[in-house]
Amino acid sequence: MRIGILGTGFMGTTLARKLAAAGHDVTVANSRGPETIEGDVLETGARAAIAQDAVRGADVVILAMPHPGFEKIRPLISALPEETTVIDISNYFPGRDPVNPELEAGKPETVWTQEFFGRPVAKAWNAIGMVAFKNDGRPKGEPGRIAVPLAGDRARDREVAMTLIDETGFDGFDTGELAGSWRQQPGSPVYITDLTHAEMGAALASAERDRLPKRRDLSAQVFAERVGERASPDAETVRRIARALFM
Repeated sequence: MRIGILGTGFMGTTLARKLAAAGHDVTVANSRGPETIEGDVLETGARAAIAQDAVRGADVVILAMPHPGFEKIRPLISALPEETTVIDISNYFPGRDPVNPELEAGKPETVWTQEFFGRPVAKAWNAIGMVAFKNDGRPKGEPGRIAVPLAGDRARDREVAMTLIDETGFDGFDTGELAGSWRQQPGSPVYITDLTHAEMGAALASAERDRLPKRRDLSAQVFAERVGERASPDAETVRRIARALFM
């Protein structure tokens, strides 16, 4: 598939490397220009471009940026062909992002994103920790393979996301339409807890919507303290803290 990735932070970089290595035609763009994209992003075959070129003719466009970046790309995403699959991997964190009254009132994040762009948008890769996503992928069928929840209002978008998740080393878990995607947002039992496919269903069902914001904000404080003490936590530390807070 031809894939455009908008955003070259940790997750965007890892996606570009994994999907290009899997044989896809990957183009990446950021807000600063192609000349600023580091070589490690491109070393498995991805190409750097401006955003307009990254999405032109793409079968899949992945939004790998925080919400504040959405306004700048709104015309590009809104004008994409109907058949293009758009996947949002972002999460809303009020301490980092401008306060969004609709999200604060409980609207699922990617329902809001879909309305913002005025076109179908799926959700995937938002619930896997950065370090685990980079290092802990496993071949299909291997015991202990981590599952990644996905959601979308169009079945074909979910099928595309399922395929790409598998190619990045994880088991996709189809949670259905976006109305229920709050169950994979920060603070939920499946958020960065590295569950297997067999564990995912029960964890999704156990999510308590009213408790997610408080748990999300508490986790942000805990991880900020850990990062302040030393380098970013390893995957096992992230998993242990997340399971204590969210499950």
